[in-house]
Amino acid sequence: MNLRRISSVIKTNQIRSRCSYKIFMKFYYTIIALLGIAFLTSCKSDDTGGCVTCSAPQTLDFVLCEEGDGNASVNGENTGTPYDLYLQDLLDDGADCGG
Repeated sequence: MNLRRISSVIKTNQIRSRCSYKIFMKFYYTIIALLGIAFLTSCKSDDTGGCVTCSAPQTLDFVLCEEGDGNASVNGENTGTPYDLYLQDLLDDGADCGG
């Protein structure tokens, strides 16, 4: 091989290498962007308004949550009763519901 041919091969390989790097970086940034979008869209607002643990002398401890529709749920079961009313009834009956 002559010097020109060697120089041409080296330049061609450098160009290929730069092109491969650019393609790789575009692919890399695309994947990072897609993962970021997936993460952000998966963090939708929670369906519950919050939960508290309650205890009462006559029952075991249980979890009271406010559902997205405003109803109370006890240990995951929707009671069909508005959260504020349900909580107030529990407190009136002597239950202790803390954060």
